[in-house]
Amino acid sequence: MKLIKLKPNTAGTRHTIKIDKSLLLKKNFLFKSLIKFNHRFVGRSSNNGRITIRHRGGGVKKKYISLKNNNEKNTSLVVAIAYDSNRTSFISLNFDLKTNSFFTLLSSDLSFSGFIHSCNNKFKKLNHGYRTILRLIPAGSLINNVSINTKTLSQFSRSAGTACQIVQKTRLMSKIRLPSGKIIDVPDLSFATLGNVSNIQNKLTCIGKAGKNRLRGIRPSVRGIAMNPVDHPHGGRTNSGFVYTTPWGIPTKGVKTKKKKNE
Repeated sequence: MKLIKLKPNTAGTRHTIKIDKSLLLKKNFLFKSLIKFNHRFVGRSSNNGRITIRHRGGGVKKKYISLKNNNEKNTSLVVAIAYDSNRTSFISLNFDLKTNSFFTLLSSDLSFSGFIHSCNNKFKKLNHGYRTILRLIPAGSLINNVSINTKTLSQFSRSAGTACQIVQKTRLMSKIRLPSGKIIDVPDLSFATLGNVSNIQNKLTCIGKAGKNRLRGIRPSVRGIAMNPVDHPHGGRTNSGFVYTTPWGIPTKGVKTKKKKNE
């Protein structure tokens, strides 16, 4: 996919850089059986309606496309690459050669229409985009869509252009460097896909105007120092001489916020 820089005909297009999506699937009649309505709570609790996440709300309606459990053994043909509004990466529409049914998967980089996708734990030769257990993947390889164990679905490296790297392998475990730089231990029987996630150039895009963020459901955020003292601990002060905190007085910079049981 190539990047498109729009001509500065208006203020909103002056800095806009977007991805050319002309090669993606345009009609979704093949997705009809996979599309579900996604009820959103836009940052509010489903029980009492109180705000649980600030700066969320509004936005256009989205439909959710259910993805298949990518740890199941199958061999399929990639019919098309499509856009998904609920994630930054692209998804692929696959046709299962055994069950004669369509399903969707998270697309890896360099995947295209006509590509043979395979998921198995017994491979003699590995190709880009194949999905298998970590025991068969050599150390130093770039992988994505990594599951943390043999039963759960994939949890790591699912956003556009990201990839994990196998740093070290032992008899039963593999050390993996996450996109954040953290190194974790994962069992050798966990599944992963070779290569990067699709839409690598997503980080190079520029939305150009605030209106696009409003369509995505992101509302404006106001600096605490621009508020009154009754609204924020930073309010009514100068730019220095105080500890940076949240609106509820909890320190933020230089203080660990992760619980010990999750480390």
